[in-house]
Amino acid sequence: FDKTGTLTEGRMEVIKTKATGKYSADELLQLAASVEKESTHPLARAIVRFAERKEIALIPTKDVKVVPGQGVSALVNGREIKVGSSKFVSANSNEKVNLTVVYISVDSTVSGFIEFVDSIKKDTIAAINELKQRGIRCVMLTGDRSEVAESFGEIFGITEVHAEVLPGEKAGIISRYQDRGEIVAMVGDGINDAPALTQADVGIALGTGTDIAMESGDIVLVKGDLAGVVRTAILAEATFKKIKQNLFWAFIYNVIAIPLAFLGLLHPVIAEGAMALSSINVVWNSNRLRKTHLF
Repeated sequence: FDKTGTLTEGRMEVIKTKATGKYSADELLQLAASVEKESTHPLARAIVRFAERKEIALIPTKDVKVVPGQGVSALVNGREIKVGSSKFVSANSNEKVNLTVVYISVDSTVSGFIEFVDSIKKDTIAAINELKQRGIRCVMLTGDRSEVAESFGEIFGITEVHAEVLPGEKAGIISRYQDRGEIVAMVGDGINDAPALTQADVGIALGTGTDIAMESGDIVLVKGDLAGVVRTAILAEATFKKIKQNLFWAFIYNVIAIPLAFLGLLHPVIAEGAMALSSINVVWNSNRLRKTHLF
């Protein structure tokens, strides 16, 4: 599972801007929002929304550069502003808060950070528990810091967590699972998830996500709820069971009836009737899928 927008609502909200240098919190928010105003990343949108609510005017920028999965830099009034991960701005991250944090640097000096919170989807925990009960291992991939990822993992009931994962690394992680003989289904919603959805044995895209994610997925959950992942698993298991049953009924005629008819031990009319009956049984058995109890 991708985290943001998949296990969580993906609508990040700023809860605090903290200044650690000579700039005030509002000044840092103005700089960060100015740099992030053109970005479509959930954190960037949250910063701009927060600045708009506080009626903070944005400043024109130049030389905007985006480093996927790390951050954005730009020139604002001749100052180089970086907004992104601790690694991107070269910050010493010692705080242990279980929140998503974006750092701000001005002319290579870390001047503060912004804290965010993201709400969990209402059906996430129930869906994860049901999948685990069905013997499916649940793994989370996220670009969040380890402290944040582990905190969410505890809430979700997911012990296998890959944190601080760059967008291009998700497909590689899935490939490593596959190399160990695992069959992998990837659930995601964003542009960054597209390569991983393609790499997985089964790509499950949320219909509430990006177009490229939906095009990359083998299965699209139109409503975007995680209960759909459970329903997919249940229906897949039931379908595979019916396939095996139908193969039995389709071949039982060929294995038994044809040799008996060939040896003259079974009247040809009876053999023909048995063949028709096997076909009818296959159709009837397949229709029983309609009664499958879904999550």
